[in-house]
Amino acid sequence: MTNTTKLPIWYWIVTGFFLLWNGLGVQQYFIQVNSTETYSEVQLQEILETPTWVMRAYAVAVLCGFLASILLMARKRFAYPVALTSLIAVIAQMSYLFFDVKTPNLIMPIAIVVCAVLLLLFSKFSRAKNWLT
Repeated sequence: MTNTTKLPIWYWIVTGFFLLWNGLGVQQYFIQVNSTETYSEVQLQEILETPTWVMRAYAVAVLCGFLASILLMARKRFAYPVALTSLIAVIAQMSYLFFDVKTPNLIMPIAIVVCAVLLLLFSKFSRAKNWLT
């Protein structure tokens, strides 16, 4: 199939959701890294105590997730390995949060892992359907 194949409307809805979700993740990352006045002293101290490898995994996770979403919108096969990279980084980052006793609420970390898995599965499904070139 070529790039001119008409895709179902739900394909664009799903890719739009992933683009929005991962775009918000990129925005949140840059706010956390660059904006100290929006956090209380306690929150700022927790951010400063976060290991460097966790922040690097966070950066890779959100940037690769956003790039994979863009690649899905552009219907490129390379979306799958980029989504896989994002999922690996999400798992690395969240492994720290899941075992951190100070994390009171795990709903958002679980939602992030689920969305990363769904992005990977959707990119694999789209590739298998030959919707990506």
